[in-house]
Amino acid sequence: MAFNDRFDRKMYKVVCADCGVETEVPFKPDGSRPVYCRECYQKRRAKRDRY
Repeated sequence: MAFNDRFDRKMYKVVCADCGVETEVPFKPDGSRPVYCRECYQKRRAKRDRY
């Protein structure tokens, strides 16, 4: 992926499953899994990586 590709992607508005803030993601959520904002995703990832 080239550097500029991430700016050309279609973004989808979602509500974070943890904190409820509206954010955008570069994929279309299908509703089968929760979607998180960047901050909540990083917090969850840090917790997972500790184990």
